[in-house]
Amino acid sequence: MGSAVFEFPLKEKVRNYLRVEQLLGQLKITAKSEHTHLQLVFFEQLFELLDLIERLDLRSDLTKDLEAHEKNLVYWSKHPKIDSTALEQALKTVLTLKQKLKTDRRFGSTLKEDKLLSAIRQRFAIPGGACSFDLPNLHFWLQQPLEQRQSEIEQWLETLGLLDDAIAVSLSFIRERGQFVNVVAENGFYQGAAEDKNELIRINCSVDDGYYPTLSGNKYRYALRFMLFSPQEGQNSAVENDIQFRLAAC
Repeated sequence: MGSAVFEFPLKEKVRNYLRVEQLLGQLKITAKSEHTHLQLVFFEQLFELLDLIERLDLRSDLTKDLEAHEKNLVYWSKHPKIDSTALEQALKTVLTLKQKLKTDRRFGSTLKEDKLLSAIRQRFAIPGGACSFDLPNLHFWLQQPLEQRQSEIEQWLETLGLLDDAIAVSLSFIRERGQFVNVVAENGFYQGAAEDKNELIRINCSVDDGYYPTLSGNKYRYALRFMLFSPQEGQNSAVENDIQFRLAAC
């Protein structure tokens, strides 16, 4: 039986982290493409990421999270049964990232100063605006040797390395807070109370039975409702039978 994990943030900060994580993941995939059309998709996603991080104060949120992770790791180090090697490595990673966040430039600033990227970025906000007659300079770049193009793409991605690492570490700590437990949604509905530390609800459920989870709520309470992906004509789109699934409050 197939299953999937659905993640629902309870706080805006985590919602932003997940959006950045997804865009970075998409960038890494399209960056490897040899096809010019998919490299155009790379630019679309890159500019979407830049638009996002320019609106957010990610550096402040990530720094606060890393400081909290550092305190927790120091506290756990006093536990007699802790894996000291793994803990020391995690603490070293957190301290390194925290120091880099204090000294490095603002996320995306190097990309904003890139001559090619700054010249073509505005056109990507227009639907279909990346045609060769709109951006002959980009069309010229796309005709350059593949190795040259991929080398430049790698350099652009390297400037996002700190953001990528900090987001990955912060989300890893958040996800590891909660362990999956078996739960039943009676008549397709489940309601829960979030603890102070909960920032993310993770749902592991079947994807073979034609339904998917939706969640509404905030950092205090949340409600989970399973919905039919393709309800029949006249059928209620909400699932009305009991659903077994696994839930992790992180």
